Amino acid sequence: MEEFNGVRVIEEFEAMTKDAERVQTECLKKILEENGSVEYLKNLGLNGRTDPENYKACVPLVTYKELEPYIQRIVDGDSSPILTSNPITTFSLSSGTSEGKSKFIPFNNALMETSVQRSKTSFAFRNREFPVGKGKELQFTYRSKQVKTKGGLVAASYITNLYTSSLYKNKMKPIKSVFSSPDEVMLGKDFNQSLYCHLLCGLIFYNEIQVISAVFAQIVVYAFRTLEQVWEQLCADIRAGTVSHRITDPALRTAMSTTLLRSNPELAELICDKCKGLSSSNWGGLIPELFPNAKYIYAKMTGSMEAYLKKLRHYAGDVPLVSGDYGASEAKIGVNVNPKLPPELVTYVVLPDSGYFEFLPLLEKYYKTTESKPLGLTEVKVGEEYEMVVTNFAGLYRYRLGDVVKVMGFHNSSPEIKFVCRRNLILNINIDMHTEKDLQLAVEEASKVLAEEKLEVVDYTSLAGLSMEPGHYVIFWELSGEGSDEVLGECCNCLDQSFGDPAYAFSRKVNTIGALELRIVRGGTFQKILEHFIASGGSASQFKTPRCVTNQEVLQLLSSNVVKSYSSTTAFL
Repeated sequence: MEEFNGVRVIEEFEAMTKDAERVQTECLKKILEENGSVEYLKNLGLNGRTDPENYKACVPLVTYKELEPYIQRIVDGDSSPILTSNPITTFSLSSGTSEGKSKFIPFNNALMETSVQRSKTSFAFRNREFPVGKGKELQFTYRSKQVKTKGGLVAASYITNLYTSSLYKNKMKPIKSVFSSPDEVMLGKDFNQSLYCHLLCGLIFYNEIQVISAVFAQIVVYAFRTLEQVWEQLCADIRAGTVSHRITDPALRTAMSTTLLRSNPELAELICDKCKGLSSSNWGGLIPELFPNAKYIYAKMTGSMEAYLKKLRHYAGDVPLVSGDYGASEAKIGVNVNPKLPPELVTYVVLPDSGYFEFLPLLEKYYKTTESKPLGLTEVKVGEEYEMVVTNFAGLYRYRLGDVVKVMGFHNSSPEIKFVCRRNLILNINIDMHTEKDLQLAVEEASKVLAEEKLEVVDYTSLAGLSMEPGHYVIFWELSGEGSDEVLGECCNCLDQSFGDPAYAFSRKVNTIGALELRIVRGGTFQKILEHFIASGGSASQFKTPRCVTNQEVLQLLSSNVVKSYSSTTAFL
């Protein structure tokens, strides 16, 4: 097996990004040469042409809705070359938590190859700044359910497709960390049992842990919130050398029995003493205290994950936070080449050979598309915002991702972008329009009021309440404790004021938008949303709390757990 050479990987990346336009043209040519005879492209009259001009003239911009009839035929067992000449091997299955309906995203070996190559690029930059030696990685990774389609193909989360792929495992061996948890834990069927075992394995190998990781920062925070609750049982397991009765999965019990090997009362006492001290100081610096050799924490920390940075930093102490790359089930999009930057400042260099990318201009902050034609990778302008369009190796042609990005600069000739929001997750009632980022900033401002009662917002979401006239914003909060009516009423007013841009303020003034409502939900409500996500076929690794609820089952779950409600008394003059 060829040894991994990070210097060479970075040199190849630099050469590629210096000639991004040519690489993009070659990438499109490769995709179309491989798939020129497929039904979808033949029906559009492309006739084997592979240049960008004819491609854009013949092939329309599409969403999942337009491609769904073709994808459904593959799901149902049609093996003819409908979207790709290379067989679709699996589907990456979305949970439908945000939009109420699962999507089947085609996945094949060609897409797997690009994912592997770009994962190596990411690791090369990360390892240059934070080299790790012989040690272990505490990785909070979880599988999703694997379901068989009518046609016999497997559908699962993107992460599950990766971690169960022999191709991925073999290709990643040169850079793969030694994980503290056995494969059985990562592939366990029960999320809560797997999480407990991840924590137990991490503590057993506490002195060897060099990296702590997950796909999203939210999952790291959730893991250590759980540790706060179960540390005594974890210590008891280590002391006795047996696995807690809460682990009922036979595969997990067998794997953990092998990992534990023997009782270790000295280690149990050490961890117990550390946890007692941490619990008395609100668990600040938990990670370096329990894992003294941890060099960094790695997860996606941008976009909606920024909401968890305060808590993550609380746990992390002086351990660096390294933001993961920008990708989706449809494509690996960008890589973080400056891993030492604070997550709030991270940008992603678009990978010219990972897919063919276009950028659809948008109107100001309202995220309505203009009549302008999409721009190519090297045609975008610094400071402008765009919706991303991707053509990938697995049968998506000019596919609108729905992601809004802002161009922050260029790395050689490839743009550096920052994720802004999803176009379809925006609070809007009248002439107002607010993004996930607007909501995050409003919650951060209002949560400052909680400081006097030593409370924090565990998680939050929102709803454009249109069931009564006038419509109004509804914000759901789960808190770390019980707040007084006076303080929570003040929080509600602060939220309302934080949305006070001219459009919102005018609508409130003339009563076309009603008073904002803050609803407090029971502790554990957002865990139930996670469990709903998993039950719907998603992987906990890929869970992101929906910031604007449209799924009726999730809305019902929230509504049934409301314990207090407050309406803003703010007057907009």
